[in-house]
Amino acid sequence: MKNKTFIDQIDVHVRSGKGGDGAATFRREALVAFGGPDGGDGGRGGDVVLRASVHVNSLLSLFYNPNLFAEDGVPGSGGRCFGRRGKDLVVDVPCGTLVTDRDTGLVVADITSPGEKVVVAKGGAGGYGNVHFKTSVNQAPTEHTLGGECEERRLRLELKTIADAGLLGFPNAGKSSLLSRLSSATPKVASYPFTTLNPIVGTIEYDDYAQVRMADVPGIIEGASRGVGLGLAFLKHLERARVLVYVIDMAGTDNRRPWDDYKTLAKEIAEYSADMPERPWIVVANKMDRAAARKNLARFAKETGVKPVALSCEPSLKDLREYADLKDYDGPVGVDAFKAELRRLVNPKPRAHQHLEAPPPPIDEMPDTTGEEIPAEALRFATFLKLDAKKKKSHPSRGNIH
Repeated sequence: MKNKTFIDQIDVHVRSGKGGDGAATFRREALVAFGGPDGGDGGRGGDVVLRASVHVNSLLSLFYNPNLFAEDGVPGSGGRCFGRRGKDLVVDVPCGTLVTDRDTGLVVADITSPGEKVVVAKGGAGGYGNVHFKTSVNQAPTEHTLGGECEERRLRLELKTIADAGLLGFPNAGKSSLLSRLSSATPKVASYPFTTLNPIVGTIEYDDYAQVRMADVPGIIEGASRGVGLGLAFLKHLERARVLVYVIDMAGTDNRRPWDDYKTLAKEIAEYSADMPERPWIVVANKMDRAAARKNLARFAKETGVKPVALSCEPSLKDLREYADLKDYDGPVGVDAFKAELRRLVNPKPRAHQHLEAPPPPIDEMPDTTGEEIPAEALRFATFLKLDAKKKKSHPSRGNIH
C-alpha cells in the first residue's frame, strides 16, 4: 500500500487537561499543636494549542495521530504543596488552516500568520485546597474543590494554501513547468496528464529580493466545480490567491481549442466562487515554441478579446519573439514579461526595505562617500540601519527615567 504524502483535510479529537483536585489535609507534626489545614491547590490542566508554522505544508502528521490530548493537572497535597500544571499540547499546522467545529459547523479559527497560536481546548482550572477555607470560626475546614473539567470537542481542519498567485489550467497545460522555471520548486513534470496530485508552492524572487509565492494545483477539467476530476478537492487552494494565472496550452495538444479552454476555466471559477472572478488575473499562452501555437495565438485573441503573455518554458530560448516570429504581436512576450506583470499586480515589498514606510531614495542621489568622513546625508541610503524606526522608551526601573 502506497503511503500518503499529502493531507489537506482531517478530523481530529481534541481534549484539554483536567484540573487537579485541591487537597484537604491537616498538619500533623510533633510539638506543633493545632497545626491546622495545609492542603494545597491542584494544578491547572494543559491547553491544546494550534500553531501556524512555515515549516509544515500538510496535515499529514495529524492523519496518523488525530487524538490531541493535553496533560491533566496534578492534584495538590499536604504541606501546602501545590500540584504541577499540566503541559500544553502545541501542534504545528500549515499557514492557511481553517478550523471548524465538526458538530456545529461554526468557524473556530482561521490560522494564517506564521507563529500565530490559537487555543482550541482550554484546560480546566485547578481546585482549591482546604487552606483557603480557614477562618476564625472554622479553624479546621475539610472543604476543598475539585479541579475544573476538561474541554473536549471534535474539530475539522482544512488547509487552504496561502499564495500570492495561483496557477490554473487543464492537465498538461505546462503549469508545473512554468513553476519550476520561475522558482526553485521541483514539481513532477511529465508528458501525461495529472502529474500534479498535490498543491505545490514556489517562491519567485526578484533582483531586489521581493518575493511572490505562486501555487500550482492539479489540472482542472470541465465540471470541476461540481466535483468532476480532482478540481473540487483542490480549487479551495486558490481561494486565498490574490492573482489568478490562467495557463493555456496554445499549441492545442490532443486537438484542444485554446479559446474554449480559457472560457471553460473562467466558467468553472465563476461557478465555484462568485468572488474569485473579480480578482486580478493574467492569461499565459504557453508552449509558444511550437508551430501550432503561433497559428492559434491570433485566433485566441480574436475569440476571447484577451492578449495573453506569450511564453515558453524552454530555457534554451533566449529571444522568443524572434524565434516564434512574434514581431507583429503587440502583447507581452517572454518569461521576464510575465514576471513583470505578476509583480505589478501583486506589488510585493522589497525584503531589504520592508521596515520602511516610504521607498528608499534613488541611489543616484547619494552623495560622495569616498572621503575620510561619510556625510550625514548618506545615512539615508543605509536603509538597513532603520533610522526611521521609533525608539522604545526604557522602563524607569532600568535606570533611565523619561
